[in-house]
Amino acid sequence: MGKNTFVDGLSEGDRFDDLFLVKSVKLGETRAGKPYLVLSVMDKSGDVSGPVWDNAEQLHQVCKVGTVVRCRGMVQLYRDNKQLKFDGIEPVAEGDFDLGDFLPASTRCREEMARDLEKIIRTVKNPFLKKMLNHFFKKSDWWPHFQEAPAAKGIHHAYIGGLLEHSLSVATVADFIANHYEGVDRSLLISGALLHDIGKLEELRLDNGVIDYTVRGRLKGHLVIGSEMVGHVAGKIRDFPENLLEHLQHLILSHHGRLEFGSPTLPMTVEAFVLNLVDDLDAKMNMIEQLRRKLDSEELGWTEYQRVLERYLYLGGFAKTNDVDERKVSGSHQPTLF
Repeated sequence: MGKNTFVDGLSEGDRFDDLFLVKSVKLGETRAGKPYLVLSVMDKSGDVSGPVWDNAEQLHQVCKVGTVVRCRGMVQLYRDNKQLKFDGIEPVAEGDFDLGDFLPASTRCREEMARDLEKIIRTVKNPFLKKMLNHFFKKSDWWPHFQEAPAAKGIHHAYIGGLLEHSLSVATVADFIANHYEGVDRSLLISGALLHDIGKLEELRLDNGVIDYTVRGRLKGHLVIGSEMVGHVAGKIRDFPENLLEHLQHLILSHHGRLEFGSPTLPMTVEAFVLNLVDDLDAKMNMIEQLRRKLDSEELGWTEYQRVLERYLYLGGFAKTNDVDERKVSGSHQPTLF
């Protein structure tokens, strides 16, 4: 059975009978003691949840996180939010679906972004930093994972190719700033921009479309992990200057900007200060972009309250184009899950 209905195309009153990937499932109990499920399903266009009132205990065994199921029911509104009312759920055999239909991905071509990243590396003048960047983004086993990894679990760039898209964007803006302001070490700043989230390769894992933390990721966090990864690679490069490594590690460890945001130290160099601001800017712009892609109208209007940004936003949606289905832009190859 091919997939025809996507989450972003569902409206109140629509009936659906299609395939969805189980994002989360919770077995609960009503006040009368009757079991029920709260089921969240997803595809590459978004996610939506709803209750399952009948056969909850049996369906709890079917609805395993990361599996694809066939769902039937109706779309309804609950507290002004779209919700699914499930009438039936069935297991789906592996091989009867295209996993690419269920995994959100960058709207940019990953192959093109990889080429752009490699072009930036070629412009780095410091030979030690260039060797380090070539190790991470050319020679190591991390490079294929980096091209497909998400940049977060849910806040920004939380999709296939998100880490590549975010890192390349931060490096591109950092490049402009390095050339605009006097006294910025461009090689150091570009290296920090490309490597600031490298620890997310070990902090997060993408398993059947579900992004979650690894044990190491929970215990250490990607700032510490990234600093350790950079230190390990520097140890393989002959005569890598110790002070250069410390400056690069400082960029990684301080890029969240504030202690309460998870940075073990504050930005204390020109390059660290710039990286923190650019990283924060790119993350927020991506959040706004994701919001705008969900809006139906290009006309300006108020969004719902955005808890992460602590404000309402006055936005319009993007112009609709029929030239390219954005779901296909990221490349047609099957993603490698890690």
